[in-house]
Amino acid sequence: MADESEHHEHHPLQAFEADVAGDASGARGTIDIAVAEADSGKDGLERTMGPVNLTAIGVAAVVGAGIFVVTGHAAAVDAGPAVIVSFVIAGVVATLAAVCYSELASMIPLSGSTYSYAYSAMGTFVAWVIGWDLLVEYLFGAANVANGWSGYFTNLLAEVGVEVPNALRYAPVSDGGAPTGIMNLPAMCLVAFVTFILYMGSKESARATTLFVGVKLVTLAVFVGFGVFSLTWGNYTPFIPPPSGGHFGWGGIFVAAGTVFYSYISFDAVCTAAQEAKNPRRTVPIGVMGSLGIATVLYVIVGFVLVGLVSYTALNVSDPLSSALEAAGLGWVGTIVDIGAVIGLAASVTALLFSQTRILMRMSEDGMLPKRFSVVSKTRKVPEFTILLCGLACIVMTGLLPLAILTELISIGTLLAFMIVAAAVIVLRKTRPDLKRPFKVPGGPTIPIISILASLVIMLSLPWETWLRLFIWLAIGLVIYFLYSKSRADAVIVEREKRQREARSPEAS
Repeated sequence: MADESEHHEHHPLQAFEADVAGDASGARGTIDIAVAEADSGKDGLERTMGPVNLTAIGVAAVVGAGIFVVTGHAAAVDAGPAVIVSFVIAGVVATLAAVCYSELASMIPLSGSTYSYAYSAMGTFVAWVIGWDLLVEYLFGAANVANGWSGYFTNLLAEVGVEVPNALRYAPVSDGGAPTGIMNLPAMCLVAFVTFILYMGSKESARATTLFVGVKLVTLAVFVGFGVFSLTWGNYTPFIPPPSGGHFGWGGIFVAAGTVFYSYISFDAVCTAAQEAKNPRRTVPIGVMGSLGIATVLYVIVGFVLVGLVSYTALNVSDPLSSALEAAGLGWVGTIVDIGAVIGLAASVTALLFSQTRILMRMSEDGMLPKRFSVVSKTRKVPEFTILLCGLACIVMTGLLPLAILTELISIGTLLAFMIVAAAVIVLRKTRPDLKRPFKVPGGPTIPIISILASLVIMLSLPWETWLRLFIWLAIGLVIYFLYSKSRADAVIVEREKRQREARSPEAS
C-alpha cells in the first residue's frame, strides 16, 4: 500500500479526473480489469446460483413488508381502492429502472450493483455517494423488515397464549405515539438467525431464500384464492375517493405511488449476486426482470383482493391482510397468512443483508473500505467479517429504532440509486460503446431519460423532511470519503492502470 500511495502522489490530477469524470485514463480504464478479475473467479466466491436462485433473491427482497404492511396504509390514508393504480404507476417506474439495470448487469458482471455501475461509468466520487446511499436501501431496509416481522411474530405468539412483554417487543425510541420498551428482542433474534445462515455459505443461504420465497408465494396464493370469493363489490366505490386535506383524488394516488414504491425497491439485490451467478451476463438480467414481473403481478392482485374484502378505511393496521380476512369471516385463513408472513419476511431480511455484504465487499476491493471487508473465507467462500459486522449493525438498529424512523430514508435513497443507474447507461453508451451488451435497452437514451424523470417525480412527492435526512446522511458520507476513502481508492486506480499497462506492453506479450 505504501508503494501505491507513493505512486499516487505523482499523479494527483490524473486521480482527481478519474474520481470525478471517469475519463479514459482513470476509472473508465479500470472497467476492463475489474470485469476480467470478476470473470477469472479470483475473488474466491463460488458461482453456484442459477436463474431460479437469482429470481428467488429478487422476489425475496421485493415481496416483503410492502405487500404485508404498506398496502393497507396507502389505501387507507392516500388512495382508497385506487391503490391498485398506485401500484401500477410504481411498477412502471421500477420497470424502467430494471431495464437499465439489466443492460449494465449483462456487460458488467460484478457484485456491488449500483455502486459497481457508477464506479465503472462515473468514477470514485459518484460511486462512493451511491455506495453510501445503498446502506440506506439494504442495511436500513433489512432492519425495517425485521421490525415489521416482529409484529406478525408476536401476534402469532399471542394467538397461542404467549405474550411478549412490551419491554421486549418495542424500541426505546417512540414511534409516533407507539409504546416504548427496552428493545425489540424478537426482531433482533431474527437478524441473528439470518446472519448465521449467511455465514454458513452462499449455497446454503440461496437454498434457504428459495424455500422461504416458496412459502411466501403459497401464502399469498392462499390469501387471493380464499379472499376472491368473499369480495364485496361495494367496497370498490368510490374507486377514487374525492380529495380531502391533501389525500385521495389523483393527487393521493401519486402520493400513494411514492409510498408503495417502497414495496418495489431492492429488486437490484439480484445484481449483488453477479459474482456468484452462473453465466451472469444472461442469468442476472433474467433474475432482475423475472423478480420484478412476479412482484408487480402479485402486488396488483393482492391489492385488488384486499380493498374488496373490507372498506379501505379499515386497513390502516399493522397486519392488513389477516385483518381483512378476519373482517370477511375468514379468520382461520388470516392465521395461515400470518404464519406465511413470518416466514416470507424472514426471506426479505436474508436477501437484503446478503446484498449489503456484497456491496461492502466490492467497495473494499476498490479501496473505498479496509481490505478486511473483501477477505473471503477459504472454507465457506463468503466474506465472513463483513457478514458478521452487517449482522451486528442490523441487530442494533432493529432492536433500538422503531419502524417509522427506519422507513423514512429507504424510498428516496433507492430512487436516487435508480437515477444514477439510468445515467450510467447513457454515459457508458458514449464512453464505452465497445463493451459487449448481451441485453441492451431499446430506443437509445429515451428509456433511461424517462426513468430518471419518473424517479425524480416520485422523489418530489416525498416530504421535505425526508430530503433533509437524505442530505444529512450523504454529508456524513462525504466526510468519510474525503478523510479516508478518496486517497485509497485513487491509489487502487493507479495500481490497476499500472497492471493494465504492463499487460499491454510488448514485454508482457
